[in-house]
Amino acid sequence: MQEQPRKILGKPAGKPARQSAKAQTEPAADTALPLIELKPDSLAFSLSGAAQAVAYVLEGTALPQALNKVFTQTQALPQARGAIQDISYRTMRQVGRVDALLKAMTNKTPEPALLYGLLCCALTLLVSNEGEAAPYEDFVVVDQAVTAASANSHMVFAKGMVNAVLRRYLREKDELLKLVMKQPAAAWNYPQWWVDQVKAAYPSDWQAILTAGNHPPPLTLRVNRRASSTEAYLQLLASQHIGARQIGPSAVRLDKPMPVQQIPGFEEGMVSVQDAAAQLAAPLLDVYDGMRVLDACAAPGGKTGHLLESADIDLLALDTDPARVQKIHDNLARLKLFCTIKDGDASRSGWWDNKPYDRILADVPCTASGVVRRHPDSRWLRRKTDTAQLAALSSRILDNLWRMLAPGGKLLMVTCSIWPAESEQQAATFAEKHGAIRLDAPGQLLPTLANSSDAHNEHDGLFYALFQKPGQS
Repeated sequence: MQEQPRKILGKPAGKPARQSAKAQTEPAADTALPLIELKPDSLAFSLSGAAQAVAYVLEGTALPQALNKVFTQTQALPQARGAIQDISYRTMRQVGRVDALLKAMTNKTPEPALLYGLLCCALTLLVSNEGEAAPYEDFVVVDQAVTAASANSHMVFAKGMVNAVLRRYLREKDELLKLVMKQPAAAWNYPQWWVDQVKAAYPSDWQAILTAGNHPPPLTLRVNRRASSTEAYLQLLASQHIGARQIGPSAVRLDKPMPVQQIPGFEEGMVSVQDAAAQLAAPLLDVYDGMRVLDACAAPGGKTGHLLESADIDLLALDTDPARVQKIHDNLARLKLFCTIKDGDASRSGWWDNKPYDRILADVPCTASGVVRRHPDSRWLRRKTDTAQLAALSSRILDNLWRMLAPGGKLLMVTCSIWPAESEQQAATFAEKHGAIRLDAPGQLLPTLANSSDAHNEHDGLFYALFQKPGQS
């Protein structure tokens, strides 16, 4: 569901700044100060781009879309794009803490949003988590942040303030961190309501869940069984000196993340990027040759591809968003797999041909609270009320799809949420309402850290419930 601009961290939503993150060569009419040109391979350039992306997010735009805007505006080269993306994601995982630090060091929220974003990004690079090496030297971050401010007509007036705030943090960081870490939003880097909700749902695991969400996710691949075997693919990686290990039947986790363009066999469809927890869907649905299968809410097509890799089936992939439907086409084209793909609403039936399905995969809409480490911006974009609204939508979808399932057929409900209202409570209510037979499935999987001592237990927080329709097909 598309997010609307909203107030986040006390900042009023408004129109994002229109300037490019790339330095302007001519000063704006309201300032006589000369502007400098940023080198595209400099940290200042990357900080400027990340600041714009963060400003967009804090005004209501999802981070991937915000980054796409910035990349278009700046015409950044691949290396700079990687740095901008890295800083932006780091900041989204630390924005609760750096926002609290800014409040402690300034009389009011720095404006415009671009300036606030720059300070958030720079502070993020200065605030290292325990056990983590700082990505840049402190003096480099301060110097390059001031340079970024000096290069933009919307921030040049505040370059002295940027210097003063960052240097004050370095002088007083122990005292400042001790002060702000008393606030749950700063200590955990989540909104207060999110912390409270995790505590209530998982009183024994809440700290581990929040901690996992603040770490970068592992890069896990799914080996396409039609193109290779897991063993053969691991040998291919080893031949190119890429460290990896198997963590599931077709799941391979790379020791170090890398751009997908550099992953051996990716462009040829040998592998897809898919978390180990998401790779459980296709085996649970138990498809075999000749079955008629529906993948509802299918975009971007990860599970669609896995189903088609598993058996020769008559599959319809459905999604309501035309832009995301195109991603299904793109993913299947790369995998050299084919199925019917439609733009349609799973809560309605105008697209249905009135022929029952043997299997239905219902990856229903949710708040994505179980994959927050992959989408760290979502914790700041979501509202507490979203859970009930999305659960109601998911309920309508499940009710609609159930009547399309053949007697004896199976429906797999999946969410990437850890909120019970979207997962177990939803499943229990659905089973009772329809008299569905509930079969064995993992239920609620909680997110686990990539450096877990159990090499086979590295995954996002997904929920699975499998139902069978009474009767004979």
